[in-house]
Amino acid sequence: MRKSLLVLLLLAISGLAQAQTALREDHPQSYTVTESDTLWDIATRFLDEPWEWPALWLSDAPQALHVGDRLELTLIDGQPRLSLTATETAPPQPIPDLPRQPTQAALPGQRILDDLAPLTVAPYVVAGNDERTLAGKDERIHGRGRFDTAQTHYDVVRESKTYVDPVSQEVLGIGVTDIGNAEVKRIEADIATLRLTSATQEVRLGDRLLPAETAASGGTLIPGEPAHLVEGQIIDTPQAGQQEIVTLNRGSREGLAPGHILAIYKTGERSRDPLTGEWVKLPDERTGLLMVFDTHEKLSHGLVLQTSQPPSTGDKVRNP
Repeated sequence: MRKSLLVLLLLAISGLAQAQTALREDHPQSYTVTESDTLWDIATRFLDEPWEWPALWLSDAPQALHVGDRLELTLIDGQPRLSLTATETAPPQPIPDLPRQPTQAALPGQRILDDLAPLTVAPYVVAGNDERTLAGKDERIHGRGRFDTAQTHYDVVRESKTYVDPVSQEVLGIGVTDIGNAEVKRIEADIATLRLTSATQEVRLGDRLLPAETAASGGTLIPGEPAHLVEGQIIDTPQAGQQEIVTLNRGSREGLAPGHILAIYKTGERSRDPLTGEWVKLPDERTGLLMVFDTHEKLSHGLVLQTSQPPSTGDKVRNP
């Protein structure tokens, strides 16, 4: 069962609880949770900065929000607090955390490696069935390399993209495409016979074999700002737009973690001063918010939560 992000929020230790919580001017005094709601939706109804939800929620006990729950806003010691006052008698139906659950299937068929090392040492497809150069589902393939006898399933992958920092030119990660899955049937010396149990496209000679990944459990998403200033750029927009995914040139080594909220900025244009003739740079324009949901050492993926215009490669990101 999917955990509510609210549970994770209430378990988190957050300095936001000590700060003044900024309510929206048009916030409701009470609200009843509907089937179409998400936790993020409700937070944005009450707060100017939705990631301050832990400071608004009154109860210290972890509790998921369900369809039919009635929320009431009160003042305690001068601070706004939201509490659950009533629940409909209908069977409880928990609401999702976000408009889209990115950790379940962020970029289907894609995997990020920190560097090329895992690929260069991985076994590879050396022959297809009946010496054919291509293979599909349920067909037999042969792999060559160092196979782990305890590993029974492999992902067939192909290098697809190199992520490079636009400023330093440092390689941030290697993107690989999952071509299919294969089950080991027999190993003799450095040659393994495998059966393709699934394939999204034809397997080619030279495709690499990596130990099969297990399905992600969902992870924990605790909305909040990074502990210190993080500034970076969007370096790829595989699925751009609201509630879509972007790739950032900052990762865990810069302090990013799943749940961190970053603001998106369009770089200010250069304009010629009509009086002096000088070129001046206009201010950057804030266009949206994203939540980091998947981090690697040197890059991360973010889910776009709000945007006034589609994000694009080169847009800046930093603390909101």
